[in-house]
Amino acid sequence: MEQTKALNALEPYLALTKSAAAPRAAADLVTQATSNPNTYVFAELLQAPQIQSLRQSPEYAPYLSLLELFSFGTFAAFAQQADQLPPLNAAQTLKLRQLSLLTLARDPRNLSYASLQQHLGLPDARAVEDLVISAVYAGLVEAQLDPRNQAVHVSRVSPLRDLAPNSLPGLLAALHAWSDHCASTLADLEDQVARIKAEAKRRHDEKTAWEAREAKLVEDHGKLDLVLPANQGAGSGGAGGGEGTHSRNQGRYLDSAIARLRGSQRNGKRGSGSLDAAQDSDEAMDLDEEEPDDGEIFGAGASGAARKQRASRRRL
Repeated sequence: MEQTKALNALEPYLALTKSAAAPRAAADLVTQATSNPNTYVFAELLQAPQIQSLRQSPEYAPYLSLLELFSFGTFAAFAQQADQLPPLNAAQTLKLRQLSLLTLARDPRNLSYASLQQHLGLPDARAVEDLVISAVYAGLVEAQLDPRNQAVHVSRVSPLRDLAPNSLPGLLAALHAWSDHCASTLADLEDQVARIKAEAKRRHDEKTAWEAREAKLVEDHGKLDLVLPANQGAGSGGAGGGEGTHSRNQGRYLDSAIARLRGSQRNGKRGSGSLDAAQDSDEAMDLDEEEPDDGEIFGAGASGAARKQRASRRRL
């Protein structure tokens, strides 16, 4: 958009070159074109035959050199040969400094306040800031001022500078180097993407295998839960299907204890009646002895009566 605007501003001067047959008229046309605040590209005007004819005039040849500086030169180059070139008015001075800023912005090392003062012939930091602000408002650059660090940070430069003669080989070399760097960067990115995909596939396979193993373990555990209760029920006679080993052992102990009790009862029935009476009396005596003393219940005062009562029981 900036180039289109600059070319449209240059169109009237290109039309006037057809009538600028005299060197003086061509020189005046150069002054008018470089003083216009909207003209920033001059390659078409520089290639016009009437302008190129100024090279043949020793008096007006400096105007051709001045137009070349506006096309692809810098303010520092003008300062070095200022005594050989026509003087600049205020509009030309501002424009040449703005165009020089576009060239200097290609290298961030040139964007300190001190470097800009030196290359643009500015008296102080305030003049640097005013120039940068004017270039921003003109749409030439997108930049930010950094007074604390005394630097200018440029984020975009408008393509409004013409190519200098014999600059194409260097430009092509720079473009090839940039292309090779881009190709190398893309190759590195592709390798990284391939490694990331391989790692993701490996993790997916591990997750799938782990889920399959987990499902198999859950299935085996379910089958084991179905088999164990059936075995436990068969071992306990079906009375306690969910009982364990301790329940089966307890049942065995109870069965053996009941069998011993039944055996002792049968042996008692086979003995004589006197033996049964003696056993009954002995059991009664044992029960009496196991009963608590009345003295323990009522106190020490009743101990004598308690002893007499136990003696009478023994005699019975």
